Amino acid sequence: MDSRGFDSAGRVFSNATEMWVEELGSTVTASTSAAAEAEAAPTDAAADNGGAGEEASGDGKRKEWYSKAIAYWQGVDASTEGVLGGYGCVNDADVKGSDAFLRPLLAERFGTDKRHLVALDCGSGIGRVTKNFLLKHFNEVDLVEPVSHFLEAARENLTGCMDQGEDSHKAANFYCVPLQEFTPEEGRYDVIWIQWCIGQLPDDDFISFFNRAKVGLKPDGFFVLKENIARNGFVLDKVDNSVTRSDPYFRELFKKCGLYILSVKDQKELPKELFAVKMYALVTSQPKIQNSGKRRRPKNAPRRIRS
Repeated sequence: MDSRGFDSAGRVFSNATEMWVEELGSTVTASTSAAAEAEAAPTDAAADNGGAGEEASGDGKRKEWYSKAIAYWQGVDASTEGVLGGYGCVNDADVKGSDAFLRPLLAERFGTDKRHLVALDCGSGIGRVTKNFLLKHFNEVDLVEPVSHFLEAARENLTGCMDQGEDSHKAANFYCVPLQEFTPEEGRYDVIWIQWCIGQLPDDDFISFFNRAKVGLKPDGFFVLKENIARNGFVLDKVDNSVTRSDPYFRELFKKCGLYILSVKDQKELPKELFAVKMYALVTSQPKIQNSGKRRRPKNAPRRIRS
């Protein structure tokens, strides 16, 4: 996970830990490791006071990290073009890719019988994903979004998708809460969809969020994380305080969260100048290996020479 990365100002970091210490303070390394937390107890009063000072400093930098991000998004227009960073043209390809990824997973996890499905749209913005995609698959969708004018736009955009009866497809609840503070209702969701927002969370809050969010899943429920992917290491955007992580970086964090990859797929048909995008379906227990009972020899495996 700790491979080289850089920020949008051109600074190079030897690893992710160095970057997070710079951004959040020296206590960040302890917060990402249970072992470090267990060993963090001071041996004397002086150490206790010093640790408290560092922790307070770290808390201040963390608040600054989040407040800068919120301030950036508060200045963005509540429109498809705005939330997609001037690339509203990717909306159709995005929806198409998400649908192709999710549809078979729903059938695999829940079967084809009629079932009342509920989803949570994390970092929902103006309700773009909910309206164009999630409501086609789920009877209820809850939205959680920290930027108030985005969430109000979502309410307006989804007005026709609320309070339409028990078996309809509707936007049910709107939560104006940041992900680092959000805990879902226990056992409510079949799918928790997280798209283009997890980069706002530092590693320790990333892990804490998923650990809390697990309780919100129904049996056989799963997460979908759809996110930009760095080619190597990470890229820190100093403008909106977000981190684009590489695929190995994400996989290391998934392990720390106790999550397993059920399926992964690349998003297609995006402009070449944008980051690559991957979709991960994540579950809380090891997926069963599909086995037909026959061992398949790899295409390029050496064959035995028969005499």
